[in-house]
Amino acid sequence: MPHSEFTENILNAIRSIPEGKVCTYGLIARLAGNPRGARQVSWTLHSMTMKYDLPWYRVVNSKGTLSVTEPDGKEYQKHLLGQEGVEVSDNYEVDLDNYLWKTNNNNYHL
Repeated sequence: MPHSEFTENILNAIRSIPEGKVCTYGLIARLAGNPRGARQVSWTLHSMTMKYDLPWYRVVNSKGTLSVTEPDGKEYQKHLLGQEGVEVSDNYEVDLDNYLWKTNNNNYHL
């Protein structure tokens, strides 16, 4: 079944996050064409990560905090990001000033 254009744009944006960088749910939604679509980004990650082998661990909330709710999941996300050189604090936060993915379309402050 084909996806909506917005969903395809979400998938493409997530796939485009470079190694060693993170992106926020809201920024992905904005890049995909719906600045109010952060929940759709979350749903897409939840339901399509395995099918499309998405780098889910590169997506964080607007404050740079890991959003996975399970403690083991947070540790795993922290580990995967660390393998790419992204520092994650003991509070599961990423410094967006250093690690936020900058594109031609998102060079504004969050």
